[in-house]
Amino acid sequence: MADTGIPHFHNDPGVAVIHVGAHEFMCIGAKPPFDHPHVFLDMGSDHEIVCPYCSTLFKYEPSLKHGTCTPPECEYHDAAKAA
Repeated sequence: MADTGIPHFHNDPGVAVIHVGAHEFMCIGAKPPFDHPHVFLDMGSDHEIVCPYCSTLFKYEPSLKHGTCTPPECEYHDAAKAA
């Protein structure tokens, strides 16, 4: 799904909240190999959602660009696909 432009986020740092610039995205939990099943999350008209696997709270932040987040180290980019 990463090829379709759906942003992926992880919570390796263990933060309480990740602010994201998208209403639809994938949560992978932690970076591989410790990731959980990559789950598609859709906030719909809401502005926050909790991942059912890792309980990370994601909040929509309209000032962020699509696919970015705060903290920025929670963005996930598959290095194997980029190569």
